[in-house]
Amino acid sequence: MPGRKTSKRRDEILDARLVKMLAHPLRVRILAILEQRVASPSEIAQELDASLGVVSYHVRRLEALGMIKLVRKTPRRGAIEHYYRADAKHHIPDDAWAKVPTIVKQAMAGATLGEIGSQVNAAASEGGFTRDDAHMSLTKVVLDEKGWREISRELARALERIDRINAESLERLRKGDHEGEREAMVAMMLFESAQVTQPVARDGARRRRTSRARS
Repeated sequence: MPGRKTSKRRDEILDARLVKMLAHPLRVRILAILEQRVASPSEIAQELDASLGVVSYHVRRLEALGMIKLVRKTPRRGAIEHYYRADAKHHIPDDAWAKVPTIVKQAMAGATLGEIGSQVNAAASEGGFTRDDAHMSLTKVVLDEKGWREISRELARALERIDRINAESLERLRKGDHEGEREAMVAMMLFESAQVTQPVARDGARRRRTSRARS
């Protein structure tokens, strides 16, 4: 059927993009940063302690592949600095992710978690969790296969809503000359728990591994 051929071709294009995107570990790290926030090649190069020329090259490749997009240009010291963010339309879907080799998945997870960790720690030290409606939670669940799939789909739907809210917010900020603009981050994870030795309290009781808190 023509529809199936079109779908297959689209999947093949997506797989080719995915392979190219993951062809260099630095590209994965750059994408992990731009998944979390808007940044320029010079800011990324400084954060990764990498050459600006090399970072700029990989940024251009990611843009050409449609994985990131230019969001603004800012005059700086006689030049124009370009700022990018990951394109929300190109989250890696589950079927494509399933085809990625395990070693590449681990590399991507490591790069993303490293970026999340650095951003969370920096925000915590600067009071980023002091708002009454800031949220931080760690919830332990026990799931069967159906439950896992249901939570995975729920997170995917939440991510779509977050992307839509972000796009609407950016449009309002643009119309309002960016008055009241603030950068924020949302991190969502669903993963299989590892066996972690729980710290022992002074009274000999083990502390709970699961916590849920609003900060």
